[in-house]
This record gives sequence, structure tokens and C-alpha cells, in this order.
Amino acid sequence: MRTVLFKGVPIPLGGDFPVEGTKAPDFELTNAGLEEVSLAAFRGEWKVLSVVPSLDTGVCAASARRFNREIAAFSNVRLINVSVDLPFAQKRFCDVEQLDRILTLSAFRAPEFGLRYGVRIEGGPLRGLLARAVWILDADHIVQHAQLVPEITQEPNYEAVLRVLRQRKA
Repeated sequence: MRTVLFKGVPIPLGGDFPVEGTKAPDFELTNAGLEEVSLAAFRGEWKVLSVVPSLDTGVCAASARRFNREIAAFSNVRLINVSVDLPFAQKRFCDVEQLDRILTLSAFRAPEFGLRYGVRIEGGPLRGLLARAVWILDADHIVQHAQLVPEITQEPNYEAVLRVLRQRKA
């Protein structure tokens, strides 16, 4: 079983983590309008899939703000932020923070998402939430970059994400 740290303590994760070169698993998550959205809806687009435990935490909020700012330089890249926060809370967060590049999707109805992406926290105080991870998926949903952030209280490697986006084939 894969683990990450939460404040230095190992936390078990469930599921299989998609790695570079593999096809990302499909999903059905809930958007701000309470509609189900699948990965298939984004075929033909490059995507940054940023998964966070909760937008109500400082690190998750900081990463959402940073990705919103950085991804603005790439007009043809979709930024998708996934958490188990309710869609209402996700929308409120983005409205308050004036984040206009992020599409928030909630896994609150889809616990299988965490297993399909290998980020479901199986123990500890954050049990049931999702671990912090980032994937870049190409137009055909092939993983071009994958990072499981080893310590939940740390931000992802933004520079690695930006490097892959700059080098991609349009």
C-alpha cells in the first residue's frame, strides 16, 4: 500500500496511482451546477488535474491560487481542481478568491475516484479525503506528468508542471 506523510506521520492511500505513459482512468465528478462531468468531456484538451484534500486549508488554497495564475499563460490548457469539498464550497472559494481559470469538480458523490487515482486517504485524521497530487493529461488522456506530493502539508512542484506544459506538442 502506498503512503504519504501528514505532518511527518505515514498515512495509507488506497488505489492505483496512474503514472506517466499510462491512460488516465475515466471519472464522473460533480461540478458547481451539481451536474456530473466525466473525463471524456475534456478529450482533445490538455489538462492539469490538481487533486487536493480540501480548499478550506491554507496549502490547498495556495496551490489553487498559484495554478490559477500560472496556467493563465497557457490558453489551451484546462485546469481542473478536484477535492471532496461540496460543489457549493468550491464555487464560493473560487468566487471569493476570484479564480477564473479553475474548473472545480467534487468527488463527494464518487468515492471511487480516490481509488482509481490512488489518492484516497485510508487512515489517520484525514481519512476519506484525497491526498495532494498533480497530473498533466494530454489530449488523449495519456499521463504526461504525475506527482504524488509526499507530504500533504507541502505544495506540489509547480516548476515541473510548467516545464512539461512549455515542452508539450500543441
